[in-house]
Amino acid sequence: MLEYGSKRILIVDDFTDFRSSLKSMLRDMGARDVDTADRGEEALSMCRNKRYDIILHDYNLGGGKNGQQVLEELIAGKLISHQCIFVMVTAESSQAMVLSALEHEPDAYLTKPFNRASLDQRLDKLVERKTALKGILQGLDKQDPAAVLEACKTLSQQDKRYLPLCQRYQATALRELGRLDELEQLLNGVLAERPLPWAQVALAGLMHKRGELSRAQSLYEKGLQLFPMMPALYDGLAAVLLAQGESQRAQQALEDAVKLAPLAIRRQMQLGKLALDNQDFDSAGKAYRQAMEQGRTSKFKSPENYLGLAQAITAQAGDGSLDKRLQIEVSQALGELDKIYAHDPNVQVRSRLALASSLNKSGEPKRAAQLAADAAAAMEKLPQLFAADTALSVASQLRALGQTAASDALLKSCVEVYGDDPQVMQGVARQTDNAEILSSGKEAVELNRQGVRCYQQKQFDEALRLFRQAFALQPKNISIALNTAQSLLQSASGEASAALLEECRRCLAVVSQMPETDARHARYLQLQRRASGQ
Repeated sequence: MLEYGSKRILIVDDFTDFRSSLKSMLRDMGARDVDTADRGEEALSMCRNKRYDIILHDYNLGGGKNGQQVLEELIAGKLISHQCIFVMVTAESSQAMVLSALEHEPDAYLTKPFNRASLDQRLDKLVERKTALKGILQGLDKQDPAAVLEACKTLSQQDKRYLPLCQRYQATALRELGRLDELEQLLNGVLAERPLPWAQVALAGLMHKRGELSRAQSLYEKGLQLFPMMPALYDGLAAVLLAQGESQRAQQALEDAVKLAPLAIRRQMQLGKLALDNQDFDSAGKAYRQAMEQGRTSKFKSPENYLGLAQAITAQAGDGSLDKRLQIEVSQALGELDKIYAHDPNVQVRSRLALASSLNKSGEPKRAAQLAADAAAAMEKLPQLFAADTALSVASQLRALGQTAASDALLKSCVEVYGDDPQVMQGVARQTDNAEILSSGKEAVELNRQGVRCYQQKQFDEALRLFRQAFALQPKNISIALNTAQSLLQSASGEASAALLEECRRCLAVVSQMPETDARHARYLQLQRRASGQ
């Protein structure tokens, strides 16, 4: 039996008797530092103040966050180390629960009832494995993929039993380091030995990343023949099909994944958006209802679930009128949204437009027109930019509600901010043929493209000249501002350094309002830190 006297242990369960019984078992095993909590929210608070070695967490706590949602939040907030053992304790281990947990899978499931002997045996094995993997897990905690690779090499040579686990960690580290040829070689070697679901997913994902869509699709489909209960394979297949323009088949793949794992909120959200794009409003409504319900206690709750549901219900009415019962559902969903995001003016504008769109189909055009006018006026004072797809959606809503000038102004802003993205420009062109709007950023985008080419060829002075020209023409464009800032940082040296850094900070200030959901936000933060000398 292993020594548990030095382990910090947390028990989370809503039944007092079970907490007491489990604590007694752990005491008999030698544990001295054992804390208890009866709610997920309490467990999160305790983990913010203390680092635990072992967490035994009940899945269903009756109300509030469930065990899976707590685990997701612990990982996202880095409140537990990779060396921590997280065991999901449950009275039932349904397929829906287990498969939905695969994205952040716990170290083990422990089904009630159990005795001290079975607890002892399970924890001993988990502690033994975590101890053996210590070097790898420390590398993961430090976010050092090179250290992870070195630790994997050492452990796999010392103990062949851990080779399969080491290969999985190696694959993740190689991907993070961008060593994709080595990653492909590793994955092909693993799959040549035996088909493993994680390796199948990883290799197919690599092919997708490289643009080899047909091969990626083939790998996902082969994986599903071998592992039909693996939701991640359906997710990957959906992404590849969508990239190939097969949105209907992509939706079907996601629906298959949701049948297996209905408790994965982010998958429900993705399905809702895809179904909405496919104009399958019934399926979109179902997915958004699930995501909205699960989101009430999840870290991954999003205003998009409420807005998506309102949009799906309203669109489902087509050219007819909206049923009173459905109008009530829209109003209730948006009312809940307004309370949760009361301090987010961007969400408030979108909520008003969504309600106005539904009221327009419910026989209340005057109230709809007033809400639309209020939303258009409020847009002029928003502290943050809309994401590109959101801006296009809002512009379409404004136009449909008679706010043509506000719609055109938003489309013009969209071109100024996102005009280097061909998909955005296609979206703008679908809403307007106004040449002034459509052509306003072409020269700046071309100069930016030339600047990128020069920068890649290490012609840094010429790149900076081109970026500055592009920035002068389109000072709100996120890509141009970031490229100019990066070029200025590269050139900042010697006596001119202070002036170039100040110019860099001015460029970054222009894009400080970019949405945090934008894929370039991490780059913005990195450049900001460099410009500040951090």
